[in-house]
Amino acid sequence: AARESAGKIDSVTDEEIAEAYRLMALEGVFCEPASAASVAGVLKRTKQSPFNPDDNIVCILTGNGLKDPDSALSRGVHFEPSVVGANLTDVAHAIFG
Repeated sequence: AARESAGKIDSVTDEEIAEAYRLMALEGVFCEPASAASVAGVLKRTKQSPFNPDDNIVCILTGNGLKDPDSALSRGVHFEPSVVGANLTDVAHAIFG
């Protein structure tokens, strides 16, 4: 698949995964640490050589952070839940501002 798509396969460290995991959580995407590996790879590749503006980048996140919430807590990722009214207007406002 990597050859057919002119892609690349590389490795990332536990530290790079932890950083990607934390960044994803801060953006509101709560994945499990293993799922953050693809994002860590993109971040690593970006530091080595920026992507072209017309490149398509896909990161597959297969695991929800609720599978391993202790990882979030141990890495200092804490969320304050939002209280949202039980109606479409309030939910849309909470999501889209």
